[in-house]
Amino acid sequence: MTINPHLKIADAMLDSDVTQEQFRDILNRHVFFWPTLQACRKMMDTYTRREPATEFAVLRLDAGAFLTDFYDRIKLSKYDSGSSPRYPNRCFYKKSAAMFLPLERFGLTDDSLVPGKPSDILEVLVEKEAAPISPYLQAVYTSRSESVPGKWKKLWRTYEELQCRS
Repeated sequence: MTINPHLKIADAMLDSDVTQEQFRDILNRHVFFWPTLQACRKMMDTYTRREPATEFAVLRLDAGAFLTDFYDRIKLSKYDSGSSPRYPNRCFYKKSAAMFLPLERFGLTDDSLVPGKPSDILEVLVEKEAAPISPYLQAVYTSRSESVPGKWKKLWRTYEELQCRS
């Protein structure tokens, strides 16, 4: 079964101890967040090119409060875990559960597979679920306000406003 039709990771990118199905299961046990506006914009550009007919939403959260409250379920990744580089045989890392560093271990390891400093963090993951999300929500960016649930309407912003944020 294919959960995400764009998730095509080359076998050469996977650690020898993990199968495609096992790695997808690892990914599916997490909720993924982009830690920076720059990373968010880059991924939104990619997704809107791939799926021009699909409407997306970007949620801006109070990161400090969110990380504090979900601390024991947060993991960090140095890499885009769902991507497959163009030349997988040239990559020096392999995808597995080992690429996800628990937040409590950040700064305590020199393993090159995981982020060692804040600028290394490409993804923030929450194990299982990131709920409730409403207490942390600061803005919801979509192309149409009609797509936003009623209790979040006052937080609606346009994609253009997201692109203009610095």
